[in-house]
Amino acid sequence: MTTATAAYPLRVHATLDPGLSRWLWLVKWFLAIPHYVVLAFLWLAFFAVSVVAFFSILFTGRYPRGLFDFNVGVLRWTWRVAYYTYGALATDRYPPFSLGADPGYPATLDVAYPEHLSRGLVLVNWWLLAVPHYVIVGVFLGGTSYAAYEAGQRVYNSGGGLISLIALFAGVALLFTGRYPQGLFDFLLGMDRWALRVAAYAGLMTDTYPPFRLDTGGDEPAAATIAPDPA
Repeated sequence: MTTATAAYPLRVHATLDPGLSRWLWLVKWFLAIPHYVVLAFLWLAFFAVSVVAFFSILFTGRYPRGLFDFNVGVLRWTWRVAYYTYGALATDRYPPFSLGADPGYPATLDVAYPEHLSRGLVLVNWWLLAVPHYVIVGVFLGGTSYAAYEAGQRVYNSGGGLISLIALFAGVALLFTGRYPQGLFDFLLGMDRWALRVAAYAGLMTDTYPPFRLDTGGDEPAAATIAPDPA
């Protein structure tokens, strides 16, 4: 039985830049190396913060706001780098080195802060309940991801998965036609959004179970039917 309709707590928005370079996508892997280095350390910190948050939720039912904002920042940074590189290739604007929100960047992410989280659910949501999503996200990103760390890392550094393959098709279309196919953009955004929702859920940032569907396109749906958490 489904619950009342509501927007998912993690919100991803993106705008396809017009006039993308035909060839810049070929070297974005090199241009983004400084971001990859920083993000490697940030995701180690994300994991450590999630461990602290786990015990806080277990004993108090709350995710400390400062720790929550930091992990949202890591997801936000990750998403901007993914959007610039091989998670979408949909902008030529270099991502800022920032955990904070940047409304002017064509890819944005935010997560609604939960005032209360289940003390019991925290014991099983990140490793047991999320397993079906890890399998699906593994197809999107290449390999099989079993933690929020892996889900987040591979969003910006995916290799061999469906996301990188579709992004490659978009890059080839850019190279030969100078146009980014809208259908590929919409499909990529649906997979990226799914992976980021799973990263937030597995990172204990929400108790709302991610829906099993592709919400395609650059805008979040106005409302989405959210399935209840598995028993």
